Amino acid sequence: MARKKVVKKATKKSAPPKRLRSDKHFIAKLLRLVVWITGVLVSLAVGSGMIKGILYIPYIHATVTWLAGWAVILLTLSGVILAILHRL
Repeated sequence: MARKKVVKKATKKSAPPKRLRSDKHFIAKLLRLVVWITGVLVSLAVGSGMIKGILYIPYIHATVTWLAGWAVILLTLSGVILAILHRL
């Protein structure tokens, strides 16, 4: 006995209207920007706190903490500059 092949028709899913897709894209981009700016501000706050001595690392000399704070500040600023240049 030969079996019959059952072929299912592909159902075409309706795509959401373009306006909805562009709104989601805009919201995702905006959220990414807000998260990125928040990360930059937190990095700058931590770096400046380490430089001023407000934030310290126990059992580590203050000079090392001060240098680490400057490293955080400089690397954050260079990351911001590189990110902006990358977007251009």
